[in-house]
Parts: sequence; structure tokens; C-alpha cells
Amino acid sequence: MVDVFEEVEEELRSERYRRLFRTWGPWVAGALVLALVAALAWWGWQSWQTSRAETAAAHYDRGMQALSEGNTDAADAAFVEAVDTGSSGYKALALQQRAGIALNAGDTEQAVALFDEAADSSGQTVIADLARLKAVYLLMDTAPLEEIETRLAPLAEDDRPFSAYAREAQGLARIQHGQVAEARPIFALLELGQDVPDVVRQRAQLVKDAIDTGVAASMAEIVRAQAELPQPGVGQNQTQAPAQGQGPDQGAPAQPAVQP
Repeated sequence: MVDVFEEVEEELRSERYRRLFRTWGPWVAGALVLALVAALAWWGWQSWQTSRAETAAAHYDRGMQALSEGNTDAADAAFVEAVDTGSSGYKALALQQRAGIALNAGDTEQAVALFDEAADSSGQTVIADLARLKAVYLLMDTAPLEEIETRLAPLAEDDRPFSAYAREAQGLARIQHGQVAEARPIFALLELGQDVPDVVRQRAQLVKDAIDTGVAASMAEIVRAQAELPQPGVGQNQTQAPAQGQGPDQGAPAQPAVQP
């Protein structure tokens, strides 16, 4: 009798498992298939991103080589190809190189447009803010103060990488437009700021002292002299590229060389 009960219990248990499988089996199988498809899709996307970054790196390196040889036409064409790959880090760097070529050719308007495009295409704050700052420097002598202020306001916030340079540009722009008294507090704060680069601090002290001594009539000359001093990356064609094999989309893009 014990054997009979055990057989009946085993049969009932087997039937219960079969019902569970008929009920949940298709759902479990579907979930496994979806997980497999998702994993393959992710792997494919990663492979495509890596391939795209490697292609952009090759175009960018070719452009830098042509630029070092003085062949600006070939360099610009290579940078255009790097931009067309769509790899955001290399796209931003290549657009800045194209802006430098346009600037050297005397086309300031095109250079500003390319710097703006580089800023919009970069997902890295350092690269984007540097491109925006370069555009502002090119517009300082021609754009209305309102436009300069609009461009500089977000760059001058405390948590931005080039905030000191942006605040300095705000002060210089106000001086250029005759707002000498309004510019003084900006340079006073730069002179005393803890996180201000030494070169910016020194220039701020010079400008503040010039304001305090009443040489406002000479401020235009001072501003022009300031424009000739080194700025962070403006007009440089030796922007550092990300390492070959590690594209900007797989990690943080290499930071452009900054010469404060």
C-alpha cells in the first residue's frame, strides 16, 4: 500500500509540474529570447560605436598630418570626413580644427559658426565650453554687448571649467563698451578668487589698477593688448586627439590642449 500511495503522489506531482510548464513555459521562453536579443543588440551597437570612432580617429589623424604639412585643403577635407562619421567627440574636435582653418583664411564668421557647431555637438562640458569661449573671443570686437553677455553668462558660472576666463571676457567686453565702472568689480573678484588661474589673476590686477588710476581713456588699448595675450586654446590647431582605439564615445574624449 505504501508503494501505491507513493506512485499516486508522484503522478500528482508530475501532473502539477506539467500544468505549471504549460502555463508559464511560453512566458519564460519569451523572456529568455528577449534577453538574448537585447544582449545581441547591445553588443552590435557597441561594436558599431567602436568602429565609427576608429574611422573618425583615422580621418582626424590624417587631417592633423596634412595640417602639419601645411596642406590646409587636404586637412579640411579630412576633418569634414571625421565630422561626417557622427562620432561626437571627434566631431567636436574636427569642427574646431575647421574653425581654425577658416580663421586663418580670414573668415571669422565661418569660424564662429564652426565653433558654435562644435560646442553643440560635444557631450563633454570641457570641449563644449572651450569652443563657445573661442567663439566669444572672435566676436569681442564686433558683436553687441548683449550678445557677448548672453554667450558668456552660462560659461561664467562657478562650476564651469573656464569660468575665470569667461568672467574676464565679461569685464573686457564692458570696458570695450564704455562700462568701465561696471567692469571693475569683475576684475576685483578675479584678483581675489581662490580658483582663478595665475595668469588671469595677474591680468585682472593690471586692469583693475588701470581703472583705479583713472586711465579709462586708454582702456581700449589695454583691451587690445589683452587680446594678444595667451587665451585658453584660441587659434590653436594642435588640439589633442583621443587615443587611437579608444574613441570619444567609449569614454571621455581627450581634453583639448589649453594654454592659459
